[in-house]
Amino acid sequence: MGSIERARVVVTCPGRNFVTLVIETSDGVRGVGDATLNGRELSVAAYLNDHVIPCLIGRDPHRIEDIWQFLYRGAYWRRGPVTMSAIAAVDTALWDIKGKVAGLPLYQLLGGASREAVMVYGHANGGTVEETVDSALDYQAQGYKAIRLQSGIPGLASTYGVSKDRYFYEPADADLPTENLWSTEKYLRSVPELFAAAREALGWDVHLLHDVHHRLTPIEAARLGKDLEPYRPFWMEDAVVADNQESFRLVRQHTTTPLAVGEIFNSVWDAKTLIQEQLIDYIRATVVHAGGITHLRRIAAFADMFNVRTGCHGATDLSPVTMAAALHFDLSVPNFGIQEYMRHTEETDAVFPHAYTFEKGAMHPGDAPGLGVDIDEEAAAHFPYKRAYLPVNRLEDGTMFNW
Repeated sequence: MGSIERARVVVTCPGRNFVTLVIETSDGVRGVGDATLNGRELSVAAYLNDHVIPCLIGRDPHRIEDIWQFLYRGAYWRRGPVTMSAIAAVDTALWDIKGKVAGLPLYQLLGGASREAVMVYGHANGGTVEETVDSALDYQAQGYKAIRLQSGIPGLASTYGVSKDRYFYEPADADLPTENLWSTEKYLRSVPELFAAAREALGWDVHLLHDVHHRLTPIEAARLGKDLEPYRPFWMEDAVVADNQESFRLVRQHTTTPLAVGEIFNSVWDAKTLIQEQLIDYIRATVVHAGGITHLRRIAAFADMFNVRTGCHGATDLSPVTMAAALHFDLSVPNFGIQEYMRHTEETDAVFPHAYTFEKGAMHPGDAPGLGVDIDEEAAAHFPYKRAYLPVNRLEDGTMFNW
């Protein structure tokens, strides 16, 4: 096996920005890793180019664990989304190389399949409850066994999770941050009505999910959880800001609605209390933001000890490289719960040809060696980077709030 001979960062925007790390060995094996950090893409690209890539040249690509520890422990300034996204890109690319050298799909190197396929959930949304339910019926007809429900809120011009397109949602929408208005009171009145209508229309043989997006206090989240209990939601996601992990204790005391959190976590330490005290039911950390496959496996193994299952983030701000890596991970881990799936645009799929497939509400990573996904760098060159920010939120009185 040769050494790492070269590595480069490819930034492209086929509908939205993606950062991809390409690593090549001296004997011609190539691996890819996702390094996309939504709204802060170029910071990770610079971290890779200026600080990481020079340290990779000449190393043995098979020594994945050693390289991971070198980049994590050797940086001194540990963790954080930029550092961990960069480490994730390296880690994922090295696993891709290892799979190609072995001639095996990645999930076989992770212990083989623990299930036949990976259950995913789609994203039903609309400006009104009626529009969201209609969208959910469409997803159900496509074979989805799990559907996230997000609806517009009467009295608010916009809200998280509601897009202009039924299938494609990209919140990073402007060259400078869009400022939205938020009202917790109006929101808490609308969500139970949404779930009541959805259960009546869709029945009980489909899982229903909802994303609060960090906008409630613990006692408000507890109230919403109790209000949703009659409709048996699969989970209530990101109910409160998780900077203070202990906040979930109060929510847990008052509701049996399952709780999910973790898409912005970048380390097992972000979830240690939540998992160890069984304050959540699903951990949503993902390959690209939580240090790659190597570290995400540690998080899953720790969670498994406390009956916490995985539910990896899978929105369009993760490239098909992460989607493929997540599916290999999902297929292999014993405590898999569900995988978010938000489809990419045709342009993105053309730039990132992939082997993963969707059928009857589930996905499979395919059996191509490695990740089963690549980047067409010639096609990527036709889509230059475009600065785009995620929105910000203000309360109706003008106070800055959580988006």
